[in-house]
Amino acid sequence: MIDFKNGTFIKLKKTDNNVAKDVAQLYVAGEQTVSCYKGMRDYVVFTNKRIFSVNVQGMTGKKKDFTSLPYSKIQAFSVETAGVLDMDSELELYFSGLGMVKFEFSGASDIVQIGKIIGEYVL
Repeated sequence: MIDFKNGTFIKLKKTDNNVAKDVAQLYVAGEQTVSCYKGMRDYVVFTNKRIFSVNVQGMTGKKKDFTSLPYSKIQAFSVETAGVLDMDSELELYFSGLGMVKFEFSGASDIVQIGKIIGEYVL
């Protein structure tokens, strides 16, 4: 599992749904991709049931750690939009039994839409 206590997923940028093909093999019945965000090597896939955080490991990148973060376990969440000087936006999620998980997005990401999606599935 990814150690969320020692860092965040940083500088995630919206990407096409191609990265979701690796994650799709883990989907349950009725699960669909909502949006995908990619960092340098790692990526995050939002589905209609949970968030997959994928940590790409090793020199070749063939080894991957898939962490499933179900919306049903979110206790609270926070959305921070980008500003004039600070162009990054942040999403903080508080999971029961896990604690805080933080994702940092580039300024081009639509953090408000992400917050709206999470709100729909959590509330």
